[in-house]
This record gives sequence, C-alpha cells and structure tokens, in this order.
Amino acid sequence: MNILLRIFTSSLGKKFLMALTGAGLFLFVIAHMVGNLQIFLGPESINRYGHFLQTTPEILWPARIGLLALVIIHIWASISLTIENRAARATGYEVKELVAASTASRTMIWSGLIIFAFVCFHLAHYTLLWVHPEYRDLLDAQGQHDIYRMMIFGFSSWCVSGFYVLSIGLLCIHLSHGTSAMFQSLGLKNAAYADLIDCLAKVVAIVIFLGYISIPVAVLAGVVK
Repeated sequence: MNILLRIFTSSLGKKFLMALTGAGLFLFVIAHMVGNLQIFLGPESINRYGHFLQTTPEILWPARIGLLALVIIHIWASISLTIENRAARATGYEVKELVAASTASRTMIWSGLIIFAFVCFHLAHYTLLWVHPEYRDLLDAQGQHDIYRMMIFGFSSWCVSGFYVLSIGLLCIHLSHGTSAMFQSLGLKNAAYADLIDCLAKVVAIVIFLGYISIPVAVLAGVVK
C-alpha cells in the first residue's frame, strides 16, 4: 500500500505511471491503425473485423475500460507533473529551459489536450454514432454493420478529414517525444543509445502518421469508394 501511495504521490512515481500508461496507449494506437487499414482490403475484411469486436463483449468492454483508465491516469499524471514543474522552476531557469527544449516537449500538455478533444469527437462520430445516428442503419450483404461505407461517408467531409489529419499530426508529434521520454522514465535510455532511441521514436511516429492519414486521403482522392 505504501509503495502504491508513493507511486501516485511522488514525481518519480508519476513519471513511471506516465511511461507505463503511455506504453499501453502507444500499443493501442498501433493496433487501432492496423485494424483501420483493413479498409484497403475491401468492405468484407473491415466489416468482419468490426463485427467481431461488436459481438465479443468479453474482449471489447474490458479493453474499453482499460483504455479509459490508461487515458485518465496518463492525463492526471501529465497535468500534475506540469503543475509541479512550473511551481518548482525559478524564472531564470525557466527561460533557459524553454530555449533548449524541443517544440514537442514544450507543447506536450497542449497537444495532449487537443488529442483528447479529437478522441472524444472521434468516438462520438464513429463509435457512439451521436454525430450521424443514421450510420446505425448501414448494413452490408451479411447483415453486419457496414463500417466500410460509414468510414467513406465520414471521411468524404473535408472538415472531418482535415481535423483528423491535424489531430493525428499532433498525436505523432506527441508520440515522437513521449516514446523517447518513456524509455528514459523506465530507466531504459542511456547515453550509449539515446540518439538511436530518439531517431527510432521519430521514424515510428512518421510511419503511424502516414498509416492513419492514408485512409482519409484515399477516400478524398477517390481511391477508396
């Protein structure tokens, strides 16, 4: 109990929580991208994937609850550490640090909040179907929810696709710094291969960005229709 309390109250513990929850969310981002990319395999593939998730509540709901817990802990730890750091800095030190810090690291809290707003909209749009409740009536030939057509209808809007691309861009900037910081917080980063980790973090972030935005770009270009 004392160890758990220290994790949630100490700066080191909060960094550790941020790293662990960040790793979990990072894996989800990869898995979600792979699932979405099935749209390029045709409607049968992505509709079958969606039907499996929708009809397997013993997997879907624990995953949703787990993700929600990861998001809440990650955001709480991030905001808490930001407040502590700003309170601890002297003015002169803060100015010097801001000059040296990367754009990604200086905007982590803001990019994170914008990403959170995007996730809320994305869930309302495609999961909860609050934005377009008529999507509930989209069925394919097998009687499954037609996720293929739903995604095409959604991304046919330049506004939706533009917000999606912008948010994914911010997410990947967030990941490029966060992945590197995660290794450092877990004690897995040292001077010998720090540059390699930083480089790989940027490469992975770029790959994720290209993977996600390929879908709205393909829809708007008429490649997927």
